[in-house]
Amino acid sequence: MVDKTGPSPQRPKNAGGTGHYRSNRAARSKSAKPSTQQNFAVNNHGQRKKPLNGPAVNGSSVNDAFVNGPAKAQPKKTPQSHVNGRKTYAALDLGTNNCRLLIAKAGNANFTVVDAFSKVVRLGEGIGQTGRISDAAIERTIDALHICAQKLKRRHVILARSVATEACRRATNGPEFIERVRRETGIYLDIISAEEEARLAVMGCHVLLPPGQGPALIFDIGGGSTELVLVDTDKGIPRILDWVSIPWGVVSLTEAQPNVSSDDAQIRAQAYEEMKKIVAQAFTGFAQKINGLMAGDMRILGTSGTITTLASIYLQLDHYDRSVVDGLVVPSKDMLEISHILAGQTPRQRAEYPCVGNERSDLVVAGCAILEEILTLWPSDEICVADRGIREGILRLLMASNNKMIPQILSQKNI
Repeated sequence: MVDKTGPSPQRPKNAGGTGHYRSNRAARSKSAKPSTQQNFAVNNHGQRKKPLNGPAVNGSSVNDAFVNGPAKAQPKKTPQSHVNGRKTYAALDLGTNNCRLLIAKAGNANFTVVDAFSKVVRLGEGIGQTGRISDAAIERTIDALHICAQKLKRRHVILARSVATEACRRATNGPEFIERVRRETGIYLDIISAEEEARLAVMGCHVLLPPGQGPALIFDIGGGSTELVLVDTDKGIPRILDWVSIPWGVVSLTEAQPNVSSDDAQIRAQAYEEMKKIVAQAFTGFAQKINGLMAGDMRILGTSGTITTLASIYLQLDHYDRSVVDGLVVPSKDMLEISHILAGQTPRQRAEYPCVGNERSDLVVAGCAILEEILTLWPSDEICVADRGIREGILRLLMASNNKMIPQILSQKNI
């Protein structure tokens, strides 16, 4: 059994003797790639299918000159921005907890990432109590956005879009913050709705779900909210059947139950149970609404820092490796066991896991509580792990032209 008082920072022990916690060596071998079972998007060699993409859809809201001016501005073309006919695009996702940038060059059948940036900024810290983005959070975030702006200029991005989500939706000083970002960094942030956030997440990760196997549930655990999207893939083009966004993510839920980081094990356990009750109540209406659309074992795909962190622990990685995490299929019972272990530990003990660290040690348990309630309401033997989401969805939207899948997702009338 795993020592629940604290794992080895280098190699947590096998949990429960199940044999599913793979060694680092195995994690880097073919065995660490996605399962070859046919209910997820892998071919008969166990390899993931390449993602679909294409140029921008007419009428989409994008910022042409990401750091040089508003959407209608036309930046000068440079040799660096159009190497071998491959234009450079960028997507920036400013969430409640993280600031993430992805820069990529378009190809014929895929896109190639040329630069990326991710920083925990905790923009939404304290919003639940004050209703405002704090001065400290603003400074942290603007510092990170300055780095993003430098990368965008250096990479000669010709078309990009930046979005802000739950923290800016909720904060009374959200518009003021957006204007300050524009003034100090040149980055134009769009505060998107929860509906658009859900759609972009689907666009970013649906390629891991093959067509023809009935409904699937895609979830995105953020910092200030969690989105659930029920999609039908029977006809090859993912059709959104229904969706919900709840105002509970790893930051907002942790702030609601801060005792989850108590030194007292019993108090931590009580706080974790309260977290699950909060989330279960928030999901109840959606569960009642969609259960009639579901039959049998539901395919579940998760995209979030929580899911990729748990997958990293499952693989016993010494450092995060997207190539073995993205597309991985993990038994749900193992994800739940890891969640229970983390919930029973102190932040210092959680931080000993290389892929948790100090930045996530106080927040990861809230993500575990959300995941546990999702699996309670919609049981599934496996979870497909996606290290992709809103940013990849934005990039595909920007690059889309002849790809009919993107416009059809956008035109769904039932969400």
